[in-house]
Amino acid sequence: MAPPRRKIETSFVAFDVHYVDGTRSSNRRVPATALTGLDGDEPAKEIIAQQDREIGQASGRPRPEIRSITRSAAK
Repeated sequence: MAPPRRKIETSFVAFDVHYVDGTRSSNRRVPATALTGLDGDEPAKEIIAQQDREIGQASGRPRPEIRSITRSAAK
């Protein structure tokens, strides 16, 4: 009999992203493990910027520059 599979637990932190053109993107997910250092939420901004670059490449329309990020309200 095969051993039981382990459950992989991943947790994410959701962020609202505000762009320089005034648009907003809600509930952008960042792995919680990326936010464990002394930098606070600063690593999340770079992770979201990388996600935006990938989205822009795939869609052919670059995303605007990020003005600020804030954690989404817990529900």
